[in-house]
Amino acid sequence: MDAEKWNSLVPQAKFRPIASAYFAQYCRTRLYDEPMLPADPRILGATLTDGGCNFALWTQAATAVELCLFNEVNGKLVETRFALSHRNGPIWHGYLAGVRAGQRYGYRVYGTWAPEYGSRFNASKLLIDPYAHKLDGTVSYVPEIYGHVAIDGAGEGDNAIRDNRDSAGFVPFSVVTDYRAREIERPIYSWTQEVIYEAHVQGLTAKNMQIPADERGTYKALGHPSTIEHLKHLGVTALELLPIHSYATEPAIWDRGRKNHWGYNAIAFSAPHSEYAATDDPVTELQWAIDRLHENGIEVFLDVVYNHTAEGGVGGPTFSYKGIDNNSWYRHDGQGNYIDVTGCGNTIRASSPHGVRHIVDSLRWWVEVIGVDGFRFDLTTALYSTHSAFDSALMSAIEADSTLRNFKMIAEPWDISRYSLGDFPHPWREWNDRYRDSVRQFWLGDLARGYGEGVSDIADGISGSSDVFFYRGPTSSINFVTAHDGFTLTDLVMYSQKRNEANLEDNRDGSTENRSWNMGIEGPTDDPQMNALRHSLKKSIMATLLLSAGVPMLTMGDELCRTQAGSNNGYSMPRDMTVDIADSPETFMGGWANPWELSDLQKDMRDSVAELTRIRKTYLADVAAEFFTGRLDLGTQRKDIAWFSLGGHEMNEAHWADGEKRSLTVQIEAGPDRGLLLLLNSATEETAFTLPDEKWGTSFRRIFDASSPVDTHQPIIELPAAKVKVAPHCAQVWLVTRS
Repeated sequence: MDAEKWNSLVPQAKFRPIASAYFAQYCRTRLYDEPMLPADPRILGATLTDGGCNFALWTQAATAVELCLFNEVNGKLVETRFALSHRNGPIWHGYLAGVRAGQRYGYRVYGTWAPEYGSRFNASKLLIDPYAHKLDGTVSYVPEIYGHVAIDGAGEGDNAIRDNRDSAGFVPFSVVTDYRAREIERPIYSWTQEVIYEAHVQGLTAKNMQIPADERGTYKALGHPSTIEHLKHLGVTALELLPIHSYATEPAIWDRGRKNHWGYNAIAFSAPHSEYAATDDPVTELQWAIDRLHENGIEVFLDVVYNHTAEGGVGGPTFSYKGIDNNSWYRHDGQGNYIDVTGCGNTIRASSPHGVRHIVDSLRWWVEVIGVDGFRFDLTTALYSTHSAFDSALMSAIEADSTLRNFKMIAEPWDISRYSLGDFPHPWREWNDRYRDSVRQFWLGDLARGYGEGVSDIADGISGSSDVFFYRGPTSSINFVTAHDGFTLTDLVMYSQKRNEANLEDNRDGSTENRSWNMGIEGPTDDPQMNALRHSLKKSIMATLLLSAGVPMLTMGDELCRTQAGSNNGYSMPRDMTVDIADSPETFMGGWANPWELSDLQKDMRDSVAELTRIRKTYLADVAAEFFTGRLDLGTQRKDIAWFSLGGHEMNEAHWADGEKRSLTVQIEAGPDRGLLLLLNSATEETAFTLPDEKWGTSFRRIFDASSPVDTHQPIIELPAAKVKVAPHCAQVWLVTRS
């Protein structure tokens, strides 16, 4: 192909300055008319061979595709373009000899610009390879990153007119890598043994002074002995990381001087976010950290966001899929409008054959190369457009995959268009927000409102939510009281109103329905009595969570009394956030990160969680695989779970119907010769409980009391039918033995 023909198809780029902090140098383009050799179209992405690299890209509606290599030549960045002239259906491919690991590249894809029909091809925009495992560079918030004509970095402009400015230098490059599947020694836990700890990579270790300063808040810090010691002390079996795929901040958030902190805004599903790396090799660093966690008996789960990307709506930037084949990769209504069930501007076509393949390939890479043990899927209902998850192409593909079906899958069973708790097939587990609400309502909400809803809902939650998961078993429920979004546990008992001013959204963001209670004083207080009551209440909530049937999930920092100063939507942080400004109002007074220098109350909270997980593993792990029946055993004359009134008798219909009831007693069979008794007092005054009679046990020993420090706890042994006092806002745990 001669230069004239090339120029008729692709206007040759001129020398021009790139106003990018990342480069600050010149870019020029060389066009090669030597045709590339055909590659293996069965393998998408950039795959190294002995002599070069196989490149393959899926795009159905494109008219031409260029592979663009970027190299430093005499101190200048040079772009070299090669036409991917070979095509097998929607897969464009080519083989290039001499390419090695570390080569920076991207794609330019040609096709029709017809936004009214959802077609947004624009070869002026450099595109990230959807299969990239490493990115180089960051997003610059300038008009050049938009496919349409924008007048500012937020994308304001005319969405219908194509922009011809080059985006190279303003978006990350894809990088050729050579990471391979590896042998991985994994800890394996049943769901009955699982205790999940949800954490942010940066927030978990950023303030840990035991870790070298340049490693705090990184993947490497996850494998540090102090991090592992903390998790093991808590009894955690799985560390669940908020998204670590490469992501970008939404332009509107960036324009407010903030950045996306949580990471739910992907630009590359299978490339670890480089900002979290202490080295220039995020993959190897993450592999090392996961191996250290595995060696210490801790699984690693990832929170994955396959439902949308950082490209937003029609006015959003063009990073990858939007320019590769907008109509094929995103759900549309046929008139150029995105079907947005994520609230983020777009929704991935995850049920299409290429969408299913892409997600499955990504999951397998995280499992086989990185070493991940399970996944929590953000807004999982957005991943299928059928009536039920049972009919989901993606769910079926995961279950049919010989590798993935052996790993743990957790669904967030809703999006902004539908709520589907209980609708997922085995072996999926689901975040159970009904459990969350029932626990909050019993311990906080009823008292905050001045009237009650009774104990039926919390009883359902404690016994495994059989009303929701009746056909799948109690471990289908991922029980939680707090999560990354919403109040922390400390803030639940300290704030009745959200305080999200730091997000610069005039406190309009975040939920107003929190079922929280400030106990009469909004925010922190120096009142020792109030602080003691709040502390007891937090421990009581934690006892409820950790001793319920189902799979408990802890939120980072709840065990250390972490507070976000009343923010219930800590998704954004200052763009220049450092640990040095961690105590500013903009960083929720430092609550974005775990505290590591602990007060006595914080140590007690940590040690209380550790004691409760020990109790759970000792007495409940072997009996919580199936739902309790509540039926009378004719041999023992006892039930596997029983509920008692304050008088020590089994509850009747009147007790269950009492909306003002503030107490609950539950006994769970933990074996032929022992049981576990929970006394839950959510009243504002000390309450007398009568223990069950001799049919249920010959002796009762108190092993946990939320109102007393765990290190000074004095075991008390009582006989059947004895009256015991339980402090206000307090849970007690008793071991029941039989001679």
